Parts: sequence; C-alpha cells; structure tokens
Amino acid sequence: MAKPKVCDDWLAGCAGCEMSLLDIDERILQLVDLVDLRSTPITDLKVPDESGVDVGILTGAVNNTYNEEVAHTMRKRAKIVVALGDCAVFGGVVAMRNFFKLEDALQRAYVDTESTEPGSKVPSDPELARPMLVKAVGEVVKVDVNVPGCPPDADVIFHVLSELAQGRMPELKGELLHWH
Repeated sequence: MAKPKVCDDWLAGCAGCEMSLLDIDERILQLVDLVDLRSTPITDLKVPDESGVDVGILTGAVNNTYNEEVAHTMRKRAKIVVALGDCAVFGGVVAMRNFFKLEDALQRAYVDTESTEPGSKVPSDPELARPMLVKAVGEVVKVDVNVPGCPPDADVIFHVLSELAQGRMPELKGELLHWH
C-alpha cells in the first residue's frame, strides 16, 4: 500500500507551528516512514501535487488574497485539511489587526515605524497580494481537523500526524488539549 501523501503550507504567522513540528525531534523519522512528505515551506516542492494529496496542513491565518488562494488550492487538492495552530484555527495574534483600520495598520507597518527610511510608502504594486480582513482558515475553506495551540505541543502534532498517516481521524481531548 502506498504511503499517504502529506503537504504543509504556511500562511500569515510566525513559524512557531513549523518549529513545534520540528520539535517532534527523532520521531520525525517515524513519520517519514509512514508518509510521503511532499510540499512544505522547508522543501523544494512548494505547492501540493496537482494530482492530489491525502493530508494538507495549513498554519497561520488568512490575511491577504494570496493566503486565500493558497487555502483554496490546498482544499481542492487535499482529501483532509488540517488547521494547525491558533492562527489557523481562530485567527490568532494575526487577527489583532482586525481591531484597526487596514489603512492605519499598513501606514504603521510601512511608513511610521522607527526603523523605516524617510520617504517610505505603503506598497501598492498590482502584483502584490491585497490585504484583507484576517480570517481563520475555516472561515475560508472547509477544515477537517483543528489543532489549537500557540504553537501546538510537539506531542499533539505527532499524535495528529501519526493518526492521519494510519488512516484514522485524530481525537483531541484530555491531555492532548493541554498547553504547556
């Protein structure tokens, strides 16, 4: 039997979920024995196979049109979509931007910061992704498994991926929902 294909993509976030995934340490070798790891932010392959994958993992929130496109591509190509981490599940810290006018947030980020060069402007090239109201992944596409945590504990990530790799839907309850 062929190993299930698994891919991962990173939306608007801090990379904490990816670091927590790497914190499963040598157990990553067990996972690689169980799955065919395809596209990830840390591999040469950057998009899920056009022919489809079994599990697609999304970390981070959806905060611009490019993130939205990535989420739709993942949903279209993955049988099971996992929202990994508080940003993906709830919008997380990224969604704090929603408390401000978008124009004010962009002005602060690109023009008014102490480290910004004088004369800087908010980028407006038509080829750039357009910022939007920050959303959790599940507000944009159907999510099959939500894994909360900021970041989720490495043991929880290992449990979820191990269960999915063996064809079972993971249950997150009890100690698996305990944050450290």
